[in-house]
Amino acid sequence: MEAKDSKLSFEAALAKLEGIVESMETGDVPLAELLAKFEEGNKLLKTCETRLKDAELKIEQLKKTKEGVAFTKFDTERPA
Repeated sequence: MEAKDSKLSFEAALAKLEGIVESMETGDVPLAELLAKFEEGNKLLKTCETRLKDAELKIEQLKKTKEGVAFTKFDTERPA
């Protein structure tokens, strides 16, 4: 599941996370399923955070380029 989630776009991961939160908020989820959803939600949250941090780094690099600093290739792959 984790490798699959890490390949999701920010928007897809966020939509999936929102769906999990909505289903958990109903209160009709058995405890075992609730725990599984919580764990999946945590993984999706980390995916979203990673995507946001990558975007922030890219924006900072683009700002530096605009300010006359040399642009370097942006590597989106993070070590596992």
